[in-house]
Amino acid sequence: MKISKISLSYHKPLLTNTFILMTLHKNAKSTVPSDHLAVIEKSAVGDASSTDTSSNDNGINLATIFEPYFRPDENTIVCGALDDEKVAALAAAGVELILNLQPDAELCFDERTAVERAAMQYEHLPINGAADLKQLKILAFDNILRQYHGKKIVMHCGSGNRVGAAIALRAGWLRGRKMDTAMERGRSHGLTKLAEEVHNRLLVPR
Repeated sequence: MKISKISLSYHKPLLTNTFILMTLHKNAKSTVPSDHLAVIEKSAVGDASSTDTSSNDNGINLATIFEPYFRPDENTIVCGALDDEKVAALAAAGVELILNLQPDAELCFDERTAVERAAMQYEHLPINGAADLKQLKILAFDNILRQYHGKKIVMHCGSGNRVGAAIALRAGWLRGRKMDTAMERGRSHGLTKLAEEVHNRLLVPR
């Protein structure tokens, strides 16, 4: 019996502290408006899922809106053709620049007007397939990316394939990356059907 009393006495401060914390939590709930509590609880859930990319996009899960969708890094998004609704989603997600590689003939709406109306920057650099993957075009592509370095950007064409091709050629021609590294960079940005063309172009010294 003496041992039991000593054990109870030893744990008494812990029990008391637990009771105080429970009381404080209960009192806090009674004094904070319910709508504020909802915000706090929502924030806590957000903290728990901070690894979700939507936490960096103002809570918008872009992966459910865009197909195809590539996210090589936090500030770079690669996707296919846009429309008014997708432009609005990108603006809400905090995108600062949209770089369009589609020629005018492929566009189904006034993309520049939609982007600028949504308070984003717009750059248009048409790439007409493999024949247009020339060094001067890649230099212009590089210049745009350097101009907006550190900004949250979207690069798109019809499927992401031309974006990936431009990224791979930029890495190989202008950054001196090895073939494997340049091709991997391209694939992470959407390179698919143009992979053989890009590979062959990277074999030619520049």
